[in-house]
Amino acid sequence: MAKGTDYFTMELTPQLLASFVGGKVEGDGNVMITGFAKIEEAKPGSVTFIANPKYAHFIYDTQASAVLVSDDFQLEKPVNTTLIRVKDPYVALADLMNQMQKSVPRPQGIENPCFISEGVEIPEDAYIGAFAYIGKGVKIGKGVQIYPQTYIGDGVVIGDESVIRAGVKIYQDCEIGHRCIIHSGAVIGADGFGFAPLPDGSYEKIPQIGKVVIEDDVEIGANTTIDRATFGCTRIGYGTKLDNLVQVAHNVEIGRGNVFAAQTGIAGSTKIGDYNQVGGQCGFAGHIKIGSMNQFGAQSGIPNSVGDHKRLIGYPAVDAMQFAKTQVYLKRLGEFFNKK
Repeated sequence: MAKGTDYFTMELTPQLLASFVGGKVEGDGNVMITGFAKIEEAKPGSVTFIANPKYAHFIYDTQASAVLVSDDFQLEKPVNTTLIRVKDPYVALADLMNQMQKSVPRPQGIENPCFISEGVEIPEDAYIGAFAYIGKGVKIGKGVQIYPQTYIGDGVVIGDESVIRAGVKIYQDCEIGHRCIIHSGAVIGADGFGFAPLPDGSYEKIPQIGKVVIEDDVEIGANTTIDRATFGCTRIGYGTKLDNLVQVAHNVEIGRGNVFAAQTGIAGSTKIGDYNQVGGQCGFAGHIKIGSMNQFGAQSGIPNSVGDHKRLIGYPAVDAMQFAKTQVYLKRLGEFFNKK
């Protein structure tokens, strides 16, 4: 095992790393690699990457032993590091880090104290951390990791290889797919915000009797909340990624492969298609329909339905080119009034 690293469980070289990601080595392919680092902070033994051209100048001074670069990356002068040329350095780095992470031993077994309801079967390769609560009728898949101080309500289903980090709360009857990751503080299945106004100005609570269904390969950030449906289900589609502090309201349906940055809020019964990219602090009104393959700039407000393949920003969100032109006009308003 390489010393001084949390990443690698065996000694690696640029040549071996290149074989993992289909890369080509230029330079010393046998130097020892012991960890990852940012290019401007790297030390001997580190592997780093260049995906953004603005960081390219660091390659001439970096102490990293190896650097992942694109196939068409052009050097302006010689370097003292080994290059690993790949199609996409960022994707290659992610592949390497995932492979290394999988090599780290994972916890197994049941820690005490914790509470597991009678009749719940825990697979031999699963992990249940101290002070976890597992309710009645819970089904836990193979290789599941449930970290300390989690609450798993009655009737919850958790698919194979999913990871439930410390302090997560999953209310009754919710379903978690295979290979999901739910980070600390997330709450899955709390009541949706449903209240009926009464003549006297008060509100009567509408029971929320649905559930949340999270499909396979979804990742949910810390302190994100996904409300259970009034009836039916709130659904998060295959491969979707939610950042920290995202709010998903009752009966929302999100499709496949979406990414939502932090502090985004999605109001009730909104339906979102596939492969959308949503910047931080975006807000989606309720009962609207969003298509697929859209991009929403940070802090956008989306009050109405949107089709496919749009690039929107602002409040209310408009086409990105129109938004840019409007900003230019706004900056010149002072000139206009001065001429008057």
